[in-house]
Amino acid sequence: MTEPQEQELLDLTRRLLDAIARADWKTYEELCDPSLTCFEPEATGQQVEGLDFHRFYFQVGHAGEAQVTMVSPRVRIMGEAAVVSYVRLVQRPDPGGPVTRSFEETRVWHRRNGRWKHVHFHRSVPTPRG
Repeated sequence: MTEPQEQELLDLTRRLLDAIARADWKTYEELCDPSLTCFEPEATGQQVEGLDFHRFYFQVGHAGEAQVTMVSPRVRIMGEAAVVSYVRLVQRPDPGGPVTRSFEETRVWHRRNGRWKHVHFHRSVPTPRG
């Protein structure tokens, strides 16, 4: 059974992922700390700080609707900080048939003044198993 605080963090993470899928900048900005840092494929090996890098992707939009699924989420709370890790499956329509991509993600949340803010994430494409 999921503890209430763990469920709150899972709900916030789902809300964040939905905002990304819908290109909902207002919700994304509300959930993220202005000093958000990340490592993600689009940053080509660089650690990015702030929201400007991410705003670009929201402004260029998305081709078609996406469905997002969090697989095997885990929550670890350490006082005023928490880590949510999972695999994100993104399903999108494509002229050749639906396409599914997967990403390994870790999201770090920090609670200030009783409210959780997203402060860091690491997203990578899974390594093929061989």
